[in-house]
Amino acid sequence: MRIVVAMSGGVDSSVAAALLAEQGHEVIGLSMQLYDQSEGQTSFGSCCSIDDLHDARRVAAAIGIPHYIVNFEKQFDEQVVANFVSEYAAGRTPLPCAHCNSDLKFATLADRARGFGAAAVATGHYARVENDAAGRRVLRRGIDAGKDQSYFLFSLTQEQLACAVFPVGDLPKDAVRDYARRRGLPVAEKPDSQEICFIPDNDYRAFVTRSVPEAAREGQFVDEDGRVLGSHGGIHRFTVGQRKGLGLASTTGAPMYVLALRPVDQQVVVGPKASLQQTRLTASGVNWIVEEPAGARRVAAQIRHHHLAAPATVHALDDNRAAVTFDTPQLAISPGQAVVFYDGDAVVGGGWID
Repeated sequence: MRIVVAMSGGVDSSVAAALLAEQGHEVIGLSMQLYDQSEGQTSFGSCCSIDDLHDARRVAAAIGIPHYIVNFEKQFDEQVVANFVSEYAAGRTPLPCAHCNSDLKFATLADRARGFGAAAVATGHYARVENDAAGRRVLRRGIDAGKDQSYFLFSLTQEQLACAVFPVGDLPKDAVRDYARRRGLPVAEKPDSQEICFIPDNDYRAFVTRSVPEAAREGQFVDEDGRVLGSHGGIHRFTVGQRKGLGLASTTGAPMYVLALRPVDQQVVVGPKASLQQTRLTASGVNWIVEEPAGARRVAAQIRHHHLAAPATVHALDDNRAAVTFDTPQLAISPGQAVVFYDGDAVVGGGWID
């Protein structure tokens, strides 16, 4: 089978390409250029740099597969970066990796793959895809629980999953590293990226301010009763659940947390940790992997990537929305993040927290 592999220059996508080539597939490596490198810029956050593109090309040469660089600057800026900036400016906490995966890697990239006559698109995600008894595609967690990335893939459609391949999803991370060493891949010891790829210094606040200067308008800290406690330099500097960096003294001596953001009034609502606990949320832009539930559906709902999924009941609503009720209160449910529904290790669906 001819398969296009999205090669980021990291060890996971490199091993994905090598495994597929070893299995006898006709592999084509594609790397995405996401920003303008005409002025010799070598750093664009912690990945996606010109050095990463060179690493991907070196790996392709070591494996013996063709490698191409595709220019996704416009798409990346419109679908990922612009969303990131507008969400923070609106008092929400964005999740750019999920938009990048669905809107670029399994949409735009799939179109490019068809241009190469490829039947599938492979990535280095730690996730798995299987067929159910009816032949529908089921998205499952990766075998390595510590590296599982199915949370970021909840928005993939049946059409996208039909051409998705995740070669490292059945492997623990240690095994991926060991394989890279045995194959002599030049990125075997390359560290994993831990930061947002398009933030050069990991300072997202400054990035948003540069992109939307008016986001830095001064506002007020208020308590749950609306009493003004102080001022701040823009709501984009805060996220729900944040404790550090507030610069506020509590009258009770207990730590203060961000409870909510009110962009219209430029207010940051703060209060005790207990006020962060909620049992309900609604979500928009919900995608059901196999089918929309007809009634109440018991799931384990995950509200952040490194958050343990918690028992809950989900109801599908009109206009691709859903209501979720947790069995026990959850801490710091953040608008803009994803809530993903699981049944065991299978992704039922997910959406964006209102």
